[in-house]
Amino acid sequence: MSVGTRDPGSGTRESKRRRPSGFPDEHAPGPGSRVPGLEASGGIAPTLSELIQLRALAQRRPAARRGSHHLTGPAASPLRGRGMEYAESREYVAGDDARHIDWRLTARSGKPHTKLFQAERERLTLIVADTAPALYFGTRVRFKSVQAARAGALAAWAAVRDGDRISVLRGAGREAPVPPASGTRGALRALDGLMRWYAQRPDDDLGLAPALEHAQRVLRPGSRLVVLADPRSVAQVPQIRWPSLAGHHEVIVLLLTDALEQAPPKATLPFQSGDHRVELDLGDAAQRQRWGREFVQPLHAALEYLPARGVRVFALRADAASDAWLPLLGRAPAPATA
Repeated sequence: MSVGTRDPGSGTRESKRRRPSGFPDEHAPGPGSRVPGLEASGGIAPTLSELIQLRALAQRRPAARRGSHHLTGPAASPLRGRGMEYAESREYVAGDDARHIDWRLTARSGKPHTKLFQAERERLTLIVADTAPALYFGTRVRFKSVQAARAGALAAWAAVRDGDRISVLRGAGREAPVPPASGTRGALRALDGLMRWYAQRPDDDLGLAPALEHAQRVLRPGSRLVVLADPRSVAQVPQIRWPSLAGHHEVIVLLLTDALEQAPPKATLPFQSGDHRVELDLGDAAQRQRWGREFVQPLHAALEYLPARGVRVFALRADAASDAWLPLLGRAPAPATA
């Protein structure tokens, strides 16, 4: 059995490196091999047209209910809290928060004044894209990278429907995040970033942990954070990061997986290491245990500890429906299943 991987600018080819443990650093086909269903479905690289077409799937989800800030009830208010943007100052009246006194104006006028702030009416939906090498791989329907782009596009279109601003970022040394914007313009900016990042593997990937550090610096309380990641990338993030994010934001982690990774056949799989063909005997118990530690255990561990830290998590296989995770939006965290 051969499996597919993508190298920047080369379609599919054999991998050039191996891990010291004996496992290939990237799954790769032999010369001239084909992965059934990938080429025919266009599942090797995402296209802007397919990401735009996903808007219809996101629109099937009911829009978030919104109420007025002076009404009570279960509907969410369009106001996102006091906000941080200064609006104006007025004379202090009994009951105003003393912490917001405008001391400069008070000193000039001789009368106490308080600051008023612009309420935030648009929540930020921030999509964090993991661009680890393990994502540029697939054996059924599409690569995990393509599924990540599609899931991110759905998150962007859902944000448009909910009236949010949208931004995307990745762990990059040179590329800045896509600036937040609302409406179709914001979504198209996000889709362009996702398409570029998942069309071929970036050569300046710093990992998921630095991306989440950056995300925590730009997020404001009440934001929505959608993380597209390989389970092994999540395993490298300090666990203390998750409750600090989930305590102030709605956090959803989509774990991108492939059928071969989670259920390998008890057979010999061919891999390519440089100019040498390597065969991995997964009928051998020791080899299957090593495979499980590499691919299966990180997924199961994330599905167990992320919900306990207030994070909504979903295992999204590359060959699954790209919108299967959308019911998580707006729900309280709950244990997830693979």
